[in-house]
Amino acid sequence: MENLYCKSLRDHYENYFHVKGEKKKWNEGPIHKLDSEFYVLEIKPNEIHSMWTYLTVGMSLDGQGEDLIELFLYAPCQSNYLVELLTINASFHRNVNPLNLNHTVNIGQSWLDESKCDHGFISLPYLDGNELELFNFKGKTIHCYWFIPITKKERDYKVKNGYESLERIFEEKEFNYLNPNRSCLFQE
Repeated sequence: MENLYCKSLRDHYENYFHVKGEKKKWNEGPIHKLDSEFYVLEIKPNEIHSMWTYLTVGMSLDGQGEDLIELFLYAPCQSNYLVELLTINASFHRNVNPLNLNHTVNIGQSWLDESKCDHGFISLPYLDGNELELFNFKGKTIHCYWFIPITKKERDYKVKNGYESLERIFEEKEFNYLNPNRSCLFQE
């Protein structure tokens, strides 16, 4: 039987997207450092978004403090690598250094195909708002944040100028977060 936190979070996601997701587990690497209930929910394109969505389920299972988050990312195609990517970030969050809003992480390789985006930026879910972001469970609010693949140069810009400056550039340049082959927003 599925853990109540995981079942409630899955229901939260599926109610938002109006579609049943598929449970995906990555069985290599740091998975043993996560709760056995952890998985990634894969949501196919639907009436809310015409793209694939991958969402962590259990990243903050039994978590305490201010770092109660789950992550999701959007993709132009179905990919098991994205299950691995979110699993690694969940393990990092639980075992190395808690992640939170406006943090950046080094993915260590392209997020898809030969993408120049090898880092991630944790952002508010601007496309979805509070309806997806806020998950209330047993008196705690868990935040579901958008994991946006970015380039190292974009990450360096954020570190130097702040996350608000990076988000302003995202808006001004209308960057395509779904395009794994997009160019860096700054001149190379």
